[in-house]
Amino acid sequence: MEDITFLTAVATRLLLALSAGALIGLERTYHGRPAGFRTHTLVCTASSLLMLLSVYQWQLLPEAPLETIRVDPTRMAQGIMTGIGFLGAGVIMKDKLTIRGLTTAASIWITAAIGVIIGMGFYFAAGIAVLLVIVTLSLFRWVESVAPTLHYARLVVRLARDRHMTETELRHLIDKHRISGASLSYHLEQEGRYFQYRLTVRTRDPRNFERLADELRVMEGVREFSIIPTGG
Repeated sequence: MEDITFLTAVATRLLLALSAGALIGLERTYHGRPAGFRTHTLVCTASSLLMLLSVYQWQLLPEAPLETIRVDPTRMAQGIMTGIGFLGAGVIMKDKLTIRGLTTAASIWITAAIGVIIGMGFYFAAGIAVLLVIVTLSLFRWVESVAPTLHYARLVVRLARDRHMTETELRHLIDKHRISGASLSYHLEQEGRYFQYRLTVRTRDPRNFERLADELRVMEGVREFSIIPTGG
C-alpha cells in the first residue's frame, strides 16, 4: 500500500507539473514566442522531477546509512533556479536598440518555480501561481496596451553641411509633433560634406514618430534620417 501511495504521489505531481507548464506555454505559443508550449512544459516537469528526487530520498535509498543522506530540498531548488537562468538567457535577444524576450525569460523562470513547489506537494500555492501567471501574461497585456506609456526612439538626421538646420530649428520641429529630445550630439560625416544630429526622443503617442518622418521626408536639405524605436 505504501508503494502504491508513493507511486501515485509521484505520478500526480509530475502530471500536475506537466499541465501547469503546458497552460503557461500555450499563452507564449499563441503570441509567437520562441520558448512556447513544449519548452514551458518540459521546464515545469523537469523542475518537479528533480524536486521529487530531493523530497523522496528516504524512499529511494532505504538501505543507505542515515549519515549519508542530507534532506535539504532548498539546495535542489537553488540548483534548479540557477540552471533555468541559462535557458532564460537564451530567449533574450537584442534587436538593434530593442531588447526582446524578457517576458518569456521571466515566464520560464516562474514556470520552473511552479514545478519546484509542485514537486514539494504544495498544490494550493502552485494552482494560485498558475492563475496569476496566466492573468499576468494575458490580461496585463491589455493593461499595458491602454496604460499611458512613453515611447522612445533614436533619431538620426543627416543634412547637407551648407544647408543644415540649427539645433533650435530641430528642437522646434520635434516639439511641433509633441516629441521631446535629449542627449543631442553633433557629427560631421564623409569628410565634412554632411552634418548629422543624433538624439534620443520620446513621446506618448508612437504615431508622432510617423508624422515626424513624413515631414522630414519632404524637407529640403535632409539627406538621410532614421527613427529607430528602443525599449526606453
